[in-house]
Amino acid sequence: MLQIPLVNQFNTVLKRYSVFKMASASKKRKTSIPMALGKSNESTSTIEEFLKKLQKKREETAESILNFDFNKKRIRIISQEQIIPDDCDGVVYWMSRDSRVQDNWAFLFAQKLALKNEVPLHVCFCLISKYLDASLRQFHFLVRGLEKVAAECKKLNIQFHLLEGSGAEVLPQWVVDHNIGVVVCDFNPLRVPMGWLDGVKGKLRKDVPLIQVDTHNVVPCWVASDKQEYSARTIRNKINSKLDEFLTEFPPVIKHPYSSKFEAEPIDWHEAIETREADKSVGPVDWAKPGYDEAVKMMKSFLDKRLNIYASKRNDPTQDALSNLSPWFHFGQISVQRVALCVQEYKSKFTESVNAFLEEAIVRRELADNFCFYCEHYDSVKGASAWAQKTLDDHRKDKRTHIYTLEKLSKGETHDDLWNSAQLQLVKEGKMHGFLRMYWCKKILEWTPTPEDALKYGIYLNDHYSIDGRDPSGFVGCMWSICGIHDQGWAERAVFGKIRYMNYDGCKRKFDIKAFIARYGGKVHKYIPKK
Repeated sequence: MLQIPLVNQFNTVLKRYSVFKMASASKKRKTSIPMALGKSNESTSTIEEFLKKLQKKREETAESILNFDFNKKRIRIISQEQIIPDDCDGVVYWMSRDSRVQDNWAFLFAQKLALKNEVPLHVCFCLISKYLDASLRQFHFLVRGLEKVAAECKKLNIQFHLLEGSGAEVLPQWVVDHNIGVVVCDFNPLRVPMGWLDGVKGKLRKDVPLIQVDTHNVVPCWVASDKQEYSARTIRNKINSKLDEFLTEFPPVIKHPYSSKFEAEPIDWHEAIETREADKSVGPVDWAKPGYDEAVKMMKSFLDKRLNIYASKRNDPTQDALSNLSPWFHFGQISVQRVALCVQEYKSKFTESVNAFLEEAIVRRELADNFCFYCEHYDSVKGASAWAQKTLDDHRKDKRTHIYTLEKLSKGETHDDLWNSAQLQLVKEGKMHGFLRMYWCKKILEWTPTPEDALKYGIYLNDHYSIDGRDPSGFVGCMWSICGIHDQGWAERAVFGKIRYMNYDGCKRKFDIKAFIARYGGKVHKYIPKK
């Protein structure tokens, strides 16, 4: 087969050889919902109008992806093959990190290839039985979100397939069985998903291109920087200088004009949840419902009711000032880019809040992806800077005033009622206020035998209970708190060394800790040292 130089790789995957025809476009545990989680009371009609407004913006941007100037910097060709076989029967989008239809560059690029080559478009999600320390809570949010994706795909004449097993285990054979000509996938910098990608690359038919699209970040991770960045300070301008190019409107995913020769296997969504190897005692929560429409409801309530105080109140856990969108961001059920576009519309009205939100949602979040993508040891003390490793080691044998087991920490049974209240919020609601996550994690360093134990416990608790756990931002949050990632050395003290310190009295000065403790009921538990 004719080989085309890499400089032309973007164009070659769009066509068969050098000529193509233009396609014609045409049971739950109930939890109380606190003020701080900002449940939307928007009427259904208002939300429907808002959803229609967003769809109108897409349609005004372009009739379809065929009429849109797709930015080729968003893609990486993973395989050696760059040309779609002439006789293929379809294109597949291997969905993984980004579980949505609209505002999804990977989905749009897959449709572009399918329309250019006049073949059906398929979506595959490969569901594994166990993922890190995820509980039933996270699997429920994921699978019920996928159920809504499948329903939307059906309306658009796109077949959705739920495959049992990892992509490396099941996707290559599925591609052979259905004569698929190209695989498009989304981007995830974490170790396990990167392993799936390598596995698919190794097993995929050699004549089938494998293309990755970063649809999770506004500025693609490999475009924002080609190296591990030291801090937000070093990456901020690299990202912000590229927003004019990348922070654009989306065209719509349209009803696909080419129908598949086969029907997707029926999916038992309840069974898909119940058969996961996950802790079923940690169940779904009431305040966060899965799916794109629910994410839009939360976004609209943020725009209408909380954005105005975001800049001044976001670090106060007793105030209702946050977007609360992190669960939907994590599972890719709404695009951060879409939310950023909506928030930007308020810049003249709430300038400080808009700037603060974009800093957190784009710069800080994409800094986390950068760290996990370029640092092999993103979840280990080995991944810390040399100064941080040294100071933690220098203070490794310092006496700890309290040492708690993972079980005690999980139950929120420490001598610190604020810490216990934060842990109870995490367990009950699958979310902890961002400011308290820092305090919470730093105390784990103070109360465990070694930094390695602290990091292991912090990551486990976050991944097991938080809906948005198992995420680059979660790993970086733990690494910042315990290992000084993206931070600097501070005044030296016991246990922490030069790692930034936080304490109870400091929280008192920031917010009304009694009000927070009263809301979640954390108690002071008498500390009994282990003999």
